[in-house]
Amino acid sequence: MASSDSERHPRPPEWTIVDFVHRGYWWTNHGILLLNICLVLPLLTSAVNGLDSSLVNGLQILPDWQEYFHYPTGQVLGLVNCAQNIGGLIGLPITPFASDGLGRRLTLIIGSIVMLGGVALQFSSTTMQMFIAARVLIGFGLTFCLNAAPLLLIELCYPTQRGKMTSLYNTTWYFGSIIAAWVCFATFKQQEGSMWTWRIPTLVQAAVPILQVCLVWFIPESPRFLVSKGYEGQAAQVLTKYHANGSNEHDPLVVFELAQIRHAIRMEQELNKSTSYLSLLATPGNRKRMKIIVAIAIFSQWSGNGLVSYYINLVLDGVGITTTETKAAINGGLQIFNLLVGLSSAMLIDLVGRRSLFILSNSGMLIAFGLWTVTEALFNALHKTAAAKATIPLIFIYYLFYDIAYTPMLVAYTLEILPYKIRAKGFAVMNFTVYVTTIFNQFANPIAIERLGWWYYIVYCGLLVIELVFVVTFIVETRGRTLEETAALFDGEQPQQDLAITGGEAATMNMTAGGGNVVSQRSVQVMIAQEIHTTVSTHSRVESKSSVSLDEYELYGLKKNASPSSK
Repeated sequence: MASSDSERHPRPPEWTIVDFVHRGYWWTNHGILLLNICLVLPLLTSAVNGLDSSLVNGLQILPDWQEYFHYPTGQVLGLVNCAQNIGGLIGLPITPFASDGLGRRLTLIIGSIVMLGGVALQFSSTTMQMFIAARVLIGFGLTFCLNAAPLLLIELCYPTQRGKMTSLYNTTWYFGSIIAAWVCFATFKQQEGSMWTWRIPTLVQAAVPILQVCLVWFIPESPRFLVSKGYEGQAAQVLTKYHANGSNEHDPLVVFELAQIRHAIRMEQELNKSTSYLSLLATPGNRKRMKIIVAIAIFSQWSGNGLVSYYINLVLDGVGITTTETKAAINGGLQIFNLLVGLSSAMLIDLVGRRSLFILSNSGMLIAFGLWTVTEALFNALHKTAAAKATIPLIFIYYLFYDIAYTPMLVAYTLEILPYKIRAKGFAVMNFTVYVTTIFNQFANPIAIERLGWWYYIVYCGLLVIELVFVVTFIVETRGRTLEETAALFDGEQPQQDLAITGGEAATMNMTAGGGNVVSQRSVQVMIAQEIHTTVSTHSRVESKSSVSLDEYELYGLKKNASPSSK
């Protein structure tokens, strides 16, 4: 009976990652401080995406751009808006193979170089065909950066900062969007009547790719990529320098993380001898992951936000706001508002939890968009100016709820639920879904608004109801776990227990280091804290024994550092 209970309720491991992480302010730890400075570079990739994606939206408001390219409308305007996404779709299938084969850093460099070529072509455009071709080339390069940068970010982050840092990634999209909106506004005010009103914003697109090409050499490669390629020594050096504050490779945190990374990658290799896009559907756990990932990718674009993101000019025309200065000011103000809400939500992700934020976001969007639809109907049917005035604050309220979840967590949640071997490919599928739904929006929205008017908004109201039901039913809470433990959530209880025990046993054996070896100062601090905890506990700790052992390589490496008395 006792053994049966033990199998059903296995004793937790002796150590967890919580025992080893830095507990003070992160900026007081030189390793974490240096790491976060390095992570600014991949964080800027999302800002580039926001700048490039929003630039055409800002250019459409400029009379000089409209005149230079002969006032594009209908299908031509739709092609201008979606050209970047078309380029992204062309490059998307090969980006995960570049990230997994060449490494995250090299893939980021390749994408930045291609983007610089696209910016040069866009700057020199004399026809609409050249402009569209430049947008396609920018999108092609950007998709390499968008695949590699967040992978590098989430796989390098300090364990306790992973949720916040990866949530900040997608939020910085609005930083780029703000730059696009206000640069267009500034050039309109200063260079009105000149082609420089749209050429200067084009030049701004080159800033971050230049920085990435020059500075990416100074940031470390992903330790998970290094382990997967057999460079475990280099991975240990990266973790030691940035996670253990340069202590030594036997620091308990480094041992714990490496043990889990090795074990997770080997479990994935046993399940999938070779990985392809079909691997995303090969197991029940992977199918659950992809169902959620594809769904939230669709929701991120088909919740009504596409109406403002790409066609704010038409939306504001629809409620009687026609002056260029007013449109530019509203557009710029909305981007600043979105950034502030996204940053605030990113700080709440570990406190409130992913699931709670998704539910709150979808509920609020449904209510706000419903009211927005009513004001559109009142203005267009009854020509009530009060309804037009109410539409603007409702747009801001709608985005408040959108930014609570989909701005910070679309990328973060996708990456953390995917295991390493399929992370790049699963992320590519998420990006593919976003591209396809965005392209559909960019072609369909202007035509639908022109033909259906405010009735088109009702379609999105129906979609928001479906989204809320899905989120309540299927979103899984992931906070409070390591990256490997989070990814294992969808594979059943046993893999989760295996990972927890793997890291715990590795740490336990590392604590026994003695004899001719010197135990690190951090190890001593951890053991003292654990001893104090044990003393004050009302229940004595019983030595945990697990039926799941470490891999032979891990045991061999750790046992070499153990004293004879501890064996």
